[in-house]
Amino acid sequence: MASAPRIIAANTAPEIITEFASDVVVGLSQPGQKELPSKYLYDEVGSGLFDVICLLPEYGLSRAGMRLLQRHSSEIVARLQSPVVVAELGSGSGVKTRLLLEALSRQQRVNYYPIDISLSALNRCQQEIGQMDQVSIVGFERAYLDGLQEVAARRKDGERLLVLFLGSTIGNFDRPAGDQFLREVRAVLQKDDALLLATDLEKPIPQLLSAYDDAAGVTAAFDMNLLARINRELDADFDLSLFKHVARYDQSERRVEMHLQSKAWQRITIRKAGFRFYLREGETIWTESSHKYNPQEVVQMGERTGYRCDGQWFDTEWPFAQNLFFAV
Repeated sequence: MASAPRIIAANTAPEIITEFASDVVVGLSQPGQKELPSKYLYDEVGSGLFDVICLLPEYGLSRAGMRLLQRHSSEIVARLQSPVVVAELGSGSGVKTRLLLEALSRQQRVNYYPIDISLSALNRCQQEIGQMDQVSIVGFERAYLDGLQEVAARRKDGERLLVLFLGSTIGNFDRPAGDQFLREVRAVLQKDDALLLATDLEKPIPQLLSAYDDAAGVTAAFDMNLLARINRELDADFDLSLFKHVARYDQSERRVEMHLQSKAWQRITIRKAGFRFYLREGETIWTESSHKYNPQEVVQMGERTGYRCDGQWFDTEWPFAQNLFFAV
């Protein structure tokens, strides 16, 4: 039988609030484009809304990743050196991960470590994975690299580490920052450890924009919830009726951007942060980027950050790739 799942909690609540408040103040104090870190989109409400987004007809990304793992999990697992310990950066609900764990558990007992800053996401992941035979699960409520370092410290001699980054979240980083993140992951790994990296690929701009601004308004609600979260947790006074969700495509950077645009001049106070700022009519707060890639670019990204690409699997219905890297 599977062992009882556990979550290793992150910092105490006051420390979490302090970090959240600090990041919010820094982003909203920018002299030019105001920003909020996309990781804060995923509180309990935001995570639930994102699960709905993944079901929308306009948003084919999640289904593409699922199709690839349904078709190729056994082939991917066959390329790994056993025994394997699995760590996942940003586990979400764990639905896609289950396919890989099922394939791997046919060969060995699996220790699986989901890492996510969202406690609600970890709880949903445990519901999905926690009762699998041959799989033991311990969740880490941590930032990606902090959690990965803890997992690496737990591995036994002879064990290989498989790191999963399945949500194409690498696209949320600017390209130089994405390279730096992959180098930091590589610094935690040993030679021949593996990274399964999902990347969303380039596609027609209208298709991309509809994926990030769906007709039902779910993505808009997901984006707007970030302001509602600041109201709830930091005692702010954002008036959500004075904002609208905007999706843009930057051709030079090959990325979709999500913004919250102010409909009027307004003054906002964030009481727990002791911070007040102003927004002009038409001014935006940038909440998320999603960079798009071509297949050869992904191979080169791995090569310059300390990996070799051992395999790529592509979905043609919604251009998307799963890329298996090994640390060199």
